[in-house]
Amino acid sequence: MQPADTDTSSGPGLEQLVPVMGDVVRDTGASVGMVYLLEPDERMLRLALVSGVAQRIAAPWSRIPLDTSIPVADAMRSRQLVWLGSQEEIARRYPRLGIVLPYDFMLGAAPVVGGDHVWGGIVLLWPIWHPPQLSAHEREAVDGFCRRTGDILRHAADSGHRLLPEGEPRIVTPPRPREADPAQARAAHRFAERLPVGCCALDLEGRITYINPAGSELVGAGAAALLGKRPWEILLWLQDPVFEERYRASVVSRQPTSFIALRSPDTRLLFELYPDESGLSVHITPAAETEGAPAAQHPSRPAEAVNVMALYQLTHLAAALSEAVSVQDVVDLAADQIVPALGPQGLVLMTVDEGRLRVVGHRGYSGEFLERIDGMPLNSDVAGVHVVTTGAAEFFPSFDDFRLAHPHAPRYGDRKAWAFLPLTASGRPVGSLALSYDRPRPFPPAERSLLTSLAGLIAQALDRARLYDAKHTLAHTLQTALLPHTLPPVAGLDVAARYRPAGHGMDIGGDFYDLIRCTATTAVAAIGDVQGHNTTAAALMGQVRTAVHAHATAGASPGDILTRTNRLLTDLDPGLFTSCLIAKLDLARHRAHIATAGHPPPLLRHPDRRTEVLDIPPGLLLGIDENAEYPTTEIALPSGAVLALYTDGLVEVPGADIIDTTDGLARRLADCEDHHLDDITDCLVHHADGSAARTDDVALIVVRPQL
Repeated sequence: MQPADTDTSSGPGLEQLVPVMGDVVRDTGASVGMVYLLEPDERMLRLALVSGVAQRIAAPWSRIPLDTSIPVADAMRSRQLVWLGSQEEIARRYPRLGIVLPYDFMLGAAPVVGGDHVWGGIVLLWPIWHPPQLSAHEREAVDGFCRRTGDILRHAADSGHRLLPEGEPRIVTPPRPREADPAQARAAHRFAERLPVGCCALDLEGRITYINPAGSELVGAGAAALLGKRPWEILLWLQDPVFEERYRASVVSRQPTSFIALRSPDTRLLFELYPDESGLSVHITPAAETEGAPAAQHPSRPAEAVNVMALYQLTHLAAALSEAVSVQDVVDLAADQIVPALGPQGLVLMTVDEGRLRVVGHRGYSGEFLERIDGMPLNSDVAGVHVVTTGAAEFFPSFDDFRLAHPHAPRYGDRKAWAFLPLTASGRPVGSLALSYDRPRPFPPAERSLLTSLAGLIAQALDRARLYDAKHTLAHTLQTALLPHTLPPVAGLDVAARYRPAGHGMDIGGDFYDLIRCTATTAVAAIGDVQGHNTTAAALMGQVRTAVHAHATAGASPGDILTRTNRLLTDLDPGLFTSCLIAKLDLARHRAHIATAGHPPPLLRHPDRRTEVLDIPPGLLLGIDENAEYPTTEIALPSGAVLALYTDGLVEVPGADIIDTTDGLARRLADCEDHHLDDITDCLVHHADGSAARTDDVALIVVRPQL
């Protein structure tokens, strides 16, 4: 396989990673390597580099949501190596991975960290004969790769370079062995040409790079017709999916395999596949009736065989769609998975909205063309609308077929074949899916059935997602209404606050903050976290915040505010617990009184930048015991000091000790620039973003008495 053309627009960061990845694959003896990098929104992983496996096999994992249960994402969240030592362990811990790659191999995934930021991760595969654990040398090679890569990516980002490739991932070829002497190469070629048995070579993509005369004679096709082609694409009698499956299994597992094929009318051929990091050597011989390898039946209608890659990738898509939450999740999954699985050059996903079809996702089309078809009324005479109103799919193997049925429909470029599929859920039209191809395509019955099933899966996922989005909008509106839109100005006090949802899921929760002005020289800063991520948690958050606000305005001490709010919650018995921290600020005396109900400890940065985690005696969470007591602690709060109150989403990292992460946040606060309080607040939030994927909401309020 040849490396992809260099993408000079991707900057030095990615280019420097290519030899580093080659080193780790060589030093660990891994058969496959894949490097993932975070996209700019830091919620999606993009496959950037691939080594040792066909890009078509890696396609289902070209883009991965960061909160997906997949080894590389788990490694990034935990900042630890994920090791899977057997096919059984892979299937048990990651069933989606086990379905799509049901082969014997071992897998390791490690996070790439540079500074305090997690930039991405690496996935390495080994054949099953590898020892059950990584050796010390291999582990050091992986750790060294992650360190070097983290440094490269951090420096590239600091220089303003883009780290992700445009389009498909870069192919990293393994180091080539020393070129043979030309005379030896000619001798080896003549040797293969003279052999009475067939032999050929495939690259990792399955394309024939060499076949000797005996091999051509056995398969019944000349080298000119075969070179550069995949055997199962050019030889009709090899179009049973089992043949491509054996190639795929051999590439992934790095184990020899074999199969017997029946070439019409009665010639049985034994194919033996021997893989390495650059491709496969294939031995072709006539098969005796007693051969041990299983004989494959000659397909009665070979042209209707479904591509095995498509079957596996669509299985992967079905599993992924079952986990999709929002409409955008469904759209992204469908668009990212269908194109590599089925090979269309264009995809448009449209949904029904108030009597029109709206484009919600696409690949392979210009914005100008999409503007022409977006918002088409449901009485339009075009294929995308027609399949919605009739509920029947339409297939056009050629442009002539398309033009005959829809003479006035727009055509993009020189596309030559189309499939238009209705999206129907529970008997109701949801939208349509259009696929276009740059070559004529016969759409045999097996493929039509596959595409129709695919459309059904997408329709069901979209229907669920639209319901989720409606609930999410309602819940988010509720939460937004309950959080303060602005914080009141308090003379002599700088204040800044942030709220950040965890990202995936309902995207709402029970985190809250508030600032209550009590007198001309006193104010109360409050922060809390209601258990849960739903409308019930948001509603309870509103009740807690209202109670805190009322008691603070009445002049109660922090301990009394928590005591009275706790009694309210135990009376309500909502079934949810709440943590809360109250800090009453006395600006005239430069003091603060603090009480906590099971909440993370506040941070205090002194005017000399010395920063500490305050030791505040914790009380019980609110809503557990109506007789709980909440002691109040008094601290000095001089002018220029910074007091930070936060929820646990800012410091909780899966697999990490919360004491260590809290100390890390304190160190970051000490290092934050001192100019504006908003900058300090953003500095703390960015620290959490870079440390690992957040699994909880983040609320933060920072106060500083003015000099």
